[in-house]
Amino acid sequence: MRLLIGLTTYGYGAAMATILAQITVREGHEERFEQLASMLFEATHEHETGVERYEYWRGQEPQLYYALLAFVDYRAFLSHQTSEHHETVTAELNEVIASMKLEWVDPLAAASPLGPTNAQTIDDESSELERRYDAAMAPTIASWWEDLRG
Repeated sequence: MRLLIGLTTYGYGAAMATILAQITVREGHEERFEQLASMLFEATHEHETGVERYEYWRGQEPQLYYALLAFVDYRAFLSHQTSEHHETVTAELNEVIASMKLEWVDPLAAASPLGPTNAQTIDDESSELERRYDAAMAPTIASWWEDLRG
């Protein structure tokens, strides 16, 4: 079930949900992680309409990766997290990932085509899986962003 809501706009772009993930992969599992990331990249871009950016990079340190995930809104992010293609690989990702730090980020209006990250709530019709993801990953909006947004 796709959960998209209307977009709230500011002077420079639509409300969005953007995450930067820092991922450390277990030693010896880099190749499998890259296969899984590639599968997710393809499926996400093929099946989801609410995704703006979904990309992976290798970091400088061994076993270190980054991912940028940007969705039209938080509900599109939850739809991604609970999608069949994401749920299919979650168990295997948990086996190859040693740690992951997720950070909600706010694009600079004059230096990014993405809109600001904004908090949104889920509704009563949300699934139990969506509620679990919401409890674990709800957007954290830094108060200092507001003054700089203009």
